[in-house]
Amino acid sequence: MTLSNLPPLVTVFGGSGFVGRHVVRALARRGFRIRVAVRRPDLAGFLQPLGNVGQISFVQANLRYRKSVDAAVQGADHVVNCVGLLFESGRNTFDSVQDFGARAVAEAARGAGATLTHISAIGADASAESLYARSKGRAEKAILETVADAVILRPSIVFGPEDGFFNKFAEMSRFSPVLPLIGGGKTAFQPVYVTDVADAVAKSVEGKIARGRIYEIGGPDVLTFKNCLEIMLKTIDRQRVLLPIPFGIASMIGSVASMVPLITPPLTVDQVTLLKSDNVVSATAQADGRTLQAFGIEPTSVEAVLPSYMVRYRPQGQYTRSGSTA
Repeated sequence: MTLSNLPPLVTVFGGSGFVGRHVVRALARRGFRIRVAVRRPDLAGFLQPLGNVGQISFVQANLRYRKSVDAAVQGADHVVNCVGLLFESGRNTFDSVQDFGARAVAEAARGAGATLTHISAIGADASAESLYARSKGRAEKAILETVADAVILRPSIVFGPEDGFFNKFAEMSRFSPVLPLIGGGKTAFQPVYVTDVADAVAKSVEGKIARGRIYEIGGPDVLTFKNCLEIMLKTIDRQRVLLPIPFGIASMIGSVASMVPLITPPLTVDQVTLLKSDNVVSATAQADGRTLQAFGIEPTSVEAVLPSYMVRYRPQGQYTRSGSTA
């Protein structure tokens, strides 16, 4: 194969993360050459078997350092940015990674003449109360100003084998008789399967959708926080008390938790702020056809997938009898 007919090269920032690894798999299956840009390439080797020999390569990059971003994009035909934070830690703040970093990726893509797909989040708004949502909103504005034909995907809460939502509460149920319902558990979500998100990204890279648009990606069902926990508990055959916790008390818990030197705080004040608003596909996006259906993807339900990776949380794992409780 000569250089002139090599498959297109896609640089994937955050390719070793939860969503990123599924994006890499989806692109590899479609035959793209993939350059995974991560802070620790030495920890991303598990991605190699997802492609053929030489199909997936790695490069060190940190969105806070512009030169590393430019180097990672050099020679790429398309750029995908999967990087996002659930909480701030040290120099990795929402502003530095989700705002400044996203701008850097967009500017680098423009400089390299590459098209761009960016993963944002439902609720992104430059004037939002939440720092997370605010940084996402500012990034979207900067991206479209820099790369007018960029595709921006706003998923609702993403679920899948490595997710940080169902896994978190299932793990908690192993030792706690009570699970918290922040704000009474009334916040609405539209959980979307990570494979569906990855396939949407791949279709964007393939150029199969209208560019220069913001798409809102949700699953087939709108579920409340309480609904999600009830489905999870039923799946893992456990009974737990679901305790409503007012937002004010949850914020105090988050404030204290953020001061404890943990790698992953169980809750932050900003996450409580996010939970005050529903996280579902907007009526405007539905009316404009800017949803998962625009990609020709039939969304996958939570109930169809959850048992495949929640089995380890059952009292006796895969050997738990159907209908038993613990």
